[in-house]
Amino acid sequence: MESKDYLKDISEIKDLMNKSSRFISLSGLSGILAGVYALIGAAVAYWLVMNYSQGTLRLDGPIYQLVMLDLFLIALLSAVTGIFLTTRKAKKHGAKIWDATSRRLVFNFLIPLIAGGLYILIILSQGKYGQAGGLMLIFYGLALVNASKYSIGDICYLGYVQIILGLIGAWKPGYGFWLWVLGFGVMHIIYGSWMHFKYDVKNK
Repeated sequence: MESKDYLKDISEIKDLMNKSSRFISLSGLSGILAGVYALIGAAVAYWLVMNYSQGTLRLDGPIYQLVMLDLFLIALLSAVTGIFLTTRKAKKHGAKIWDATSRRLVFNFLIPLIAGGLYILIILSQGKYGQAGGLMLIFYGLALVNASKYSIGDICYLGYVQIILGLIGAWKPGYGFWLWVLGFGVMHIIYGSWMHFKYDVKNK
């Protein structure tokens, strides 16, 4: 009997240590909504380019500026939704939303994301936009993998998929848009649904 209690205590201590070193309040629903935002934004961008830019995107044209605004709104809505749902989940479980672990998570996520964003802006300013979609996927995937050690480890799998899709996009630039839709849209919905039912529903 004492042996069983001892093993149970070890298991509880291990769980507490894991929770203290990882930010576990990320919401699966936020991933689903981020994917929905990406699909809607992609549809808007596709409609703009096909109807007002003859199927091509000129960097000095007004349609390009609208597409960039579209991308910014997708990122902004995804970030705001993620922060809101994650904060709500953390409060529900009595967890701290901003502590040393969450700061490390954000810091490690932003390093490759900001570096990648600046690099993409540089090549866009040089008129090299063929691989922009693939590079977005690659740097976003690297950001997820880099941050996964401070959160739910399953996030790294989404990162690996994004990196693979990004490399395919770099290899086949003509499919960059559709790979972007698959990575940021479809894969977010699939991953978010998996995480929602694995963690959020299970813990209710």
